[in-house]
Amino acid sequence: MCESCDSGSVSKVNHRRHFLRLAGLGAGALLLAGVLPGKFALAADTTSAPPKPKNVINPDEALKRLMAGNQRYVSGHSKTHDFKAEREALVSGQNPFVAVLSCSDSRIAPEYAFDTARGDLFAIRVAGNFVTDEGLASIEYGVAVLGAPLILVLGHERCGAIEAGIKAVKDHTVFPGHIPKLTDALKSSIEAVIKQPGELVENATVQNVKDSVAILKKATPLLTDALDKGTLKIVGGIYRLATGKVELIA
Repeated sequence: MCESCDSGSVSKVNHRRHFLRLAGLGAGALLLAGVLPGKFALAADTTSAPPKPKNVINPDEALKRLMAGNQRYVSGHSKTHDFKAEREALVSGQNPFVAVLSCSDSRIAPEYAFDTARGDLFAIRVAGNFVTDEGLASIEYGVAVLGAPLILVLGHERCGAIEAGIKAVKDHTVFPGHIPKLTDALKSSIEAVIKQPGELVENATVQNVKDSVAILKKATPLLTDALDKGTLKIVGGIYRLATGKVELIA
């Protein structure tokens, strides 16, 4: 590897680690210290009117609103959204009312599944919907800086990442490329239910969601502080492919 390429790679890693360290300090402290850049400060500025005032709600209200949107989606009565007006309203910033950690599966689109508009849902997606360091940092940003009062971990039926993880655990299948990073991350959830009665894919999907919720509830200091103050709720759900219904499980 050439020296310039190597130094660029190290720079990216150091930048990522720097962001994670900053996130651990707390958004408020960072703003006071002048560490967060202007756009971050604008997003967290509580003295100006938020871009979407209707999104300034408590965790219980956020969950109720989210599930009402899913009911509209399931029944086929989703709202008509004015995307032009929404774009204009969100130029100055964002204040989503929910952060969703979901699978990358193309059949699951959280914005549609909960009938949300632009600026409502802060999305973090990875195949298998498990918590990564980068995903956690993104969620912390959504909560501490953008003010999201709700986090949803959303799994779904027939998840290909879960199925691959089961093959890796049961059959010792070794997948090419970087796919083993996915199966390794899901291994503990699969092993926890491998001897339970019922369908293994379903059981592992549920367990993975529960494990991810547990990880987020223990993420210090930003998420634990918000939970302690009652300004944040963390829940888990399963998306049913045939109906689009989301069932809360954790």
